[in-house]
Amino acid sequence: MLTSINLVTFSALVYLLWPSLFSSLMATRLQFENNCEVGVFSKLTNAYCLVAIGGSESFYSTFEAELADVIPVVKTSIADTRMIGRLCAGNKNGLLVPHTTTDQELQHLRNSLPDQVVVQRIDEKLSALGNCIACNDHVALAHTDLDRVLTSTVVCNFHQETEEIIADVLGVEVFRQTIAGNILVGSYCAISNRGGLVHPHTSIEDLDELSTLLQVPLVAGTVNRGSEVIAAGMTVNDWTAFCGSDTTATEVSVIESVFKLREAQPSAIVGEMRKSLIDGYV
Repeated sequence: MLTSINLVTFSALVYLLWPSLFSSLMATRLQFENNCEVGVFSKLTNAYCLVAIGGSESFYSTFEAELADVIPVVKTSIADTRMIGRLCAGNKNGLLVPHTTTDQELQHLRNSLPDQVVVQRIDEKLSALGNCIACNDHVALAHTDLDRVLTSTVVCNFHQETEEIIADVLGVEVFRQTIAGNILVGSYCAISNRGGLVHPHTSIEDLDELSTLLQVPLVAGTVNRGSEVIAAGMTVNDWTAFCGSDTTATEVSVIESVFKLREAQPSAIVGEMRKSLIDGYV
């Protein structure tokens, strides 16, 4: 049986750890310069987070408060624009950027990201890679019309399909797909290794097919008070999410549920602490 002294010990531990355990929200609402499409101006993975230059300190501090102790938060432009989330695709293994990315930007990214992350610039006519590719650390969905390309590196100076580059750099299996009839798969879904949110008009049959390909549960939904452009309104990894400030409480609840953010949160840690203490004294 759990004694009173052990309960006191547990309570003291929780009290001491409480500020750090509960300082994080599961899904954080914010905006970029009065724009709720935060996914346009950021790219979040399990290894790094990119944020657009020219934002407010409040925008940056929100990301840094949640992430800086775990992964680097890197301010950057891509192709001399701030719409970095729509121009790149990436995961913990790599980052793909369009051929319009400048040499200076490419070097900055390579210097700032973890050593194991491969940064690759590719020549693809569909240069808004974030609109055309959706991925987690294992699987990628790709625009059905991705071209044959010539990569821009010295090592890979031969013709290679963009699909093959995605597979090689990101370390994923690639499937050319549509979502609710839309070819811009990167715009109409957000996926992690734990779940995914897709266009609200996605049929049950398509949900089942996509879920089978991705091997994660999927839910059809919206962000930013009914927006169907999921990836423009949010960015997510395996333990946290950021969404536009117009996102409703119901939409946030769906996000937290499908991406299993509650299970990745400190409250779950307290539950495990309590369970282990009780088990140890039964």
